[in-house]
Amino acid sequence: MNAPHPPTPRAATLRRTLLCVAVAMSLTGIAHGQATSGRIAGQAPVAANASVLIEGSNGLVREVPVDSRGRYAAEALPLSTYKVSLRVDGKVIDARDNVGIRVGASTDVSFASTGESAQQLDSVMVRASALPKIDVTSASSSTIITSEDLARLPLQRSAEGIALLAPGASRGSSYFSGAMGNQLVSFSGSAVTENAYYVNGFNTTDPLSGFGGISLPYGAINQQEVLSGGYSAAYGRSDGGVISQVGKSGTNEWHFGAQALWEPDFARSDAKDIYYVSGDAAGKIYQRNADNKSTTTTISGYAGGPLIKDKLFLFAAVETERTTGNNVGSVTSSYDTKYTYRDPKYYAKLDWNINDSNILELTGLSQTRHYDGSKYLYNYATDSDGNFTSTDKATKTSANIYVAKFTSYLTDDLTLTALYGKSKLTYFNQPPETGVTGPFIGNVDNENPALTGGQLITNHQTLDTIDNPDHKSTNRNLRIDLNYKIGAHSITAGIDNQDSHDIDDGTTIAGDGYELWYAHTDPNTNISESPFVGKPGDFPGGQTGYYAYVRHYSTLASVRVKQRAQYVMDDWQVTDRVLLQLGLRNDQFTNYNPSGQAYLRLTKPQWAPRLGASWDVNGDASLKVYANAGRYFLAMPASVALRTASGSLATNEYFTYTGIDANGLPTGRTPITSSTGGAVSPNGEYGQPPDPKTVSSKNIKSEYQDEFILGFDHQFDPAWVWGMKATVRKLRNALDDICDNGAIERAAVAQGAKLGDVTIGSCYLSNPGRANVYQLANANGGYTNVTVTNDDFGFSQLKRNYYGLDTYLSHPFDGTWAGKIDYLYSRSYGNTEGQVRSDTGQQSVSASRDWDYATLMEYSNGYLPNDRQHQLKAYGSWQIAPEWMISANLTIQSGTPRSCLGFYGTAQNDPSGYGSYYHYCDGKPSRPGDAGRTPWEELLDVSGEYRPLWADRKLAFNVSVFNLFNQQRATQLSPGYGSTTAVQNSFNRVVSYTTPRYVRFGVNYDF
Repeated sequence: MNAPHPPTPRAATLRRTLLCVAVAMSLTGIAHGQATSGRIAGQAPVAANASVLIEGSNGLVREVPVDSRGRYAAEALPLSTYKVSLRVDGKVIDARDNVGIRVGASTDVSFASTGESAQQLDSVMVRASALPKIDVTSASSSTIITSEDLARLPLQRSAEGIALLAPGASRGSSYFSGAMGNQLVSFSGSAVTENAYYVNGFNTTDPLSGFGGISLPYGAINQQEVLSGGYSAAYGRSDGGVISQVGKSGTNEWHFGAQALWEPDFARSDAKDIYYVSGDAAGKIYQRNADNKSTTTTISGYAGGPLIKDKLFLFAAVETERTTGNNVGSVTSSYDTKYTYRDPKYYAKLDWNINDSNILELTGLSQTRHYDGSKYLYNYATDSDGNFTSTDKATKTSANIYVAKFTSYLTDDLTLTALYGKSKLTYFNQPPETGVTGPFIGNVDNENPALTGGQLITNHQTLDTIDNPDHKSTNRNLRIDLNYKIGAHSITAGIDNQDSHDIDDGTTIAGDGYELWYAHTDPNTNISESPFVGKPGDFPGGQTGYYAYVRHYSTLASVRVKQRAQYVMDDWQVTDRVLLQLGLRNDQFTNYNPSGQAYLRLTKPQWAPRLGASWDVNGDASLKVYANAGRYFLAMPASVALRTASGSLATNEYFTYTGIDANGLPTGRTPITSSTGGAVSPNGEYGQPPDPKTVSSKNIKSEYQDEFILGFDHQFDPAWVWGMKATVRKLRNALDDICDNGAIERAAVAQGAKLGDVTIGSCYLSNPGRANVYQLANANGGYTNVTVTNDDFGFSQLKRNYYGLDTYLSHPFDGTWAGKIDYLYSRSYGNTEGQVRSDTGQQSVSASRDWDYATLMEYSNGYLPNDRQHQLKAYGSWQIAPEWMISANLTIQSGTPRSCLGFYGTAQNDPSGYGSYYHYCDGKPSRPGDAGRTPWEELLDVSGEYRPLWADRKLAFNVSVFNLFNQQRATQLSPGYGSTTAVQNSFNRVVSYTTPRYVRFGVNYDF
């Protein structure tokens, strides 16, 4: 928020140089991803008693020697601006002032000769030729967005909104969101749960399921680093992308500021309504979105400066956001909900320069999301509200994070960093007082119209499932890193430990303790083959295929995850032009059930090599060719245990009916024959706690992915940088549950086991696409090992492949304008998205319906849900006058693949009991993508800012328009087809559209 002053000629030259370097670094590389500090290094004349003095605006002072090769390096420098001086015999003979550094990057500050005298220092302060345009000290690839970028560009005020500037990053499915309501991001085709989030070096990733993470108040972000791969051995636990934020710190000058933002409803376009396009309801309205309104107000402020000059610094920021509005439900849940969201964030950081060799940083971060609402009946015939019915479920999700980081420059060549942090999240919810007796009724639009007269009948129960109000989670992260420079080597070794606890987690059905769901299918087809559920046509009222079922569901448990890692890496400057980065990481993961027993122990060495090379082709940092290869392991989050290791309950009890009463409840019920004579569970979840030794396969291995990158960066003109990068990713192993007990039984018999002597469980956490060894409890009190191969299950090999070719052109800010354009051609294909299913919105991490049975995986090989063949991103700013700046952000991208999921095979039956979930459509094979794609998107966001000279440019007025042309395209469609004789009403119905055009007004003052 700091207001820039009009540049002097010398300052303009300085700014152009520094920003050119900064933009170039954002395009190329990071030495150590997710870092919180930077590095200054370079070449200097070889002379006796030569040293380089580094003085920061944060009070830090370091002096490092120039070695016999004329090189120097200062490691682990906090983000700040620095003066860098070359000294010989204690006398300054050359200097560079206002040197900015980037997180994790190496900033080259070199001194060409000693011939310039001290009297000439005012003329040698950072000339345009003084710094290289490309960072040749890294073989990685990343995007770094600074606070200056955030102040200029029209962006969503979230970590994910910033991350979308990076190539390969795209919005995840609208089905998914983070704990704080933030929409998630997919990187290079990966699932949205496979990313890692960091704040000031502490891992803030959602410990429960990996859905997003905690982030900083927008105005407190100093820099955000986005990696879609290629990071060093110091970091892991992600095979998607990494979003790492570094917060601001105080300096030797006090600064204060405040900002107010307003997104009024009158400046927001109406959202598109959603209509049925299939089945009996085709052409009828499903959801009235045009009546939805909302207004958002954001107030923020900050203060930063010295508590003790050169020693102790404080930076504090507060941000509070309030959104009020209404949301009209669908015709199956016809309520108008008037709601309020309150989202306060707090951030504070203390920096203590204990002495010139030791630094202590303390961070405190808090984020809360409150929600409450009231429900009113909504009349679709008149498009108007009716009487108040109930409150909505009130929720309050809070996160508190504390981080301590200690840096010690033990010697000129030896640096120690240690970080310890802890987070605590609470997930309070209060069920609404609906005043309605009876269960929640789902799929009301599948009621038999012959019994309703074509009208939807419901009891208006809004209370469905409830979460445990005492639910909370904790996470502890310990990192210790030691760096030693010896000759041409910079060797770093360390540990990275993390412990997550999920406490009193779980969901159960409220009200009467069950849900009621209506359904429609072919009357002459069994509802399910395994477990068996008969044909509705064989029972009274089911002759036209209409039936219903009662659902019971409960998952209540406390579980934990322990993660350990060790690593070593060497940055080896082989020659003046060639750098090798050699790293090796070893991860260990252990997941515990509610009894504290390990049900998933992955502690054997999991070696993850990270190899990189950088070639300074011309020796002047104008052309870099780089390559990177690495393996990345991913741990299972805590919530996996809720469905696989904690005795969950998930059963359906099916029946036909001959009438529907005034409250929407079926009458004249007749149970449909089933294998149990009552309720069945396709996944065998009947509430029994499983033996931890039988939860997962005995030879199970972690999910991991291999990645290969080859690219170059070329500064062909002082103001222009371009480059290309090719990326290949291959998912080598995944974890998911397999539920085909029949295949396990057949394999057990073939291997000599007697079925009466062994117990086969429900679903097993396994490595799909590989042979798995299962431990079956036997009659002797021990276990019988049974190996089940891929052929035994009838599976194909696991596949998730990604390749992409990225091309960019960048012009750094030169005092007038800046811009970058990036085009990515990519492909993501295979038979598994990863931990979740974006096309159907299934959120059970590593317990998806994929791989449960071979029938579900037939014809599953195709384009994956996060595949976007073309992505064009362009953004930039233009200082059109001293007081006026305009900026824009353009995204053009092709649509995602669509699926058509119907009943199985040409007979269109349900052999596995999953309903309309097979890769068949109208009795024909239908691979992902065969149904086409969602439309292309062309989204333009623009902004303008006015900083009057009469206010010394400290006051600013701005306006941003998002989705300027109000393009509303379908971003997700419902894939469930049903069968030829009973096409589901929901098939091809829009799930979500692009956010309509809206306007954000702002005013801020910095002093």
